[in-house]
Amino acid sequence: MPLPVNNSISLATFMDAAKKTRPNLDLVSHFGITDRTLRRWKKGEVMPPAHVVAEFQRLLSLGTSAPSTGSFRFIDLFAGIGGIRMAFESIGGECVFTSEWDDYAQKTYAENFSNIHALNGDITQIYEDDIPDHDVLLGGFPCQPFSIAGVSKKNALGRAHGFSDETQGTLFFDVARIIAHKQPKAFLLENVKNLQSHDKGRTFDVIQRTLREELGYQLFVKVIDGAHFVPQHRERILLVGFREPVKFDWDKVDLPPKNERKLSEILHRSQDEPWIASDAGRFYDHDKGKVLDKYTLTDNLWNYLQNYKKKHQAAGNGFGFGLVTPDSVTRTLSARYYKDGSEILLSQGARKNPRRLTPRECARLMGFPDSFKIPVSDTRAYKQFGNSVVVPVMQAVAFAMQPLLVNSQALALSPLAA
Repeated sequence: MPLPVNNSISLATFMDAAKKTRPNLDLVSHFGITDRTLRRWKKGEVMPPAHVVAEFQRLLSLGTSAPSTGSFRFIDLFAGIGGIRMAFESIGGECVFTSEWDDYAQKTYAENFSNIHALNGDITQIYEDDIPDHDVLLGGFPCQPFSIAGVSKKNALGRAHGFSDETQGTLFFDVARIIAHKQPKAFLLENVKNLQSHDKGRTFDVIQRTLREELGYQLFVKVIDGAHFVPQHRERILLVGFREPVKFDWDKVDLPPKNERKLSEILHRSQDEPWIASDAGRFYDHDKGKVLDKYTLTDNLWNYLQNYKKKHQAAGNGFGFGLVTPDSVTRTLSARYYKDGSEILLSQGARKNPRRLTPRECARLMGFPDSFKIPVSDTRAYKQFGNSVVVPVMQAVAFAMQPLLVNSQALALSPLAA
């Protein structure tokens, strides 16, 4: 169960537990903060930001839930920048294979996982025999159209067909062929909520029938909004599957109340903003105590967005920018955020144009800890976080799956054990 991010956390308690399980852990360097900030956190003078609390939880669970070799093995398909991997490592899993086709995402992934193996590119070019044995398959596969017409023709001709006929030419086919060949104990697949209605529901019907009937897995489906954990409405569909009969219960996924997290929790602050060594002042001027001016919209862009919104309001539709304040829960961060930032523009008062979130703030909005490095340009970073997962959502699902992935002895220590 994740720590309650809206309550105080005793850093002293955390440090006592950390000394027992991770004696070489240096919190100052890990979080990229100053000794003064660490002392203030420890004394309780300042509450660590929510993303820092989430990282405390991850470190605690890493220190108590499994040996370094991992209590189960998983593969990370369509890996992006590793958000799902981070969640399953937090319950003691060991990643043994990664596939991600984008070179820039590979760069970010490699920077953030020290026990990295060779990164594989296009999964369509990888033969299933070359993938290591694993217990769990993870993947946020892209949604593509399926050739229903081809299946109907085969039915009319009385010819047999299976998942390879129904899904060939889609990236879900690669998920299915790997599951069919490697027979993992379980899988977790993630996609946009609209997968259910894509092509009038036909796409989702093929996916469910493939996983249940063709591959023989129990399937459990749920849509979860990231607003349970972060100040962002981000609904995603999750498909959890098990090869053997199990009693997986979505009610065991610990979801805090929605919309209680506010944007102020993830924003750079003029006071007590921790110095993040890997950012090196790239987003925030620590001397002046403010976000760099380059994130404030120019007059031309701000005027364009206001006129664009007025035009569409007059036409009776809702297209336009989303202006937010520190008390807001935002719209969904998208991969196009780099273009104009229009879905999430932070108000800076009547006398100043609004600004985009910085890439570091976007990372926090997705639940990534400040220890997560951003080695790519702002444009690439916006795309990567817009395409990623809300890490605490994945972690909550991973915790619910954990009892069914590892033996009872490995579960003797709960994620919160000290």
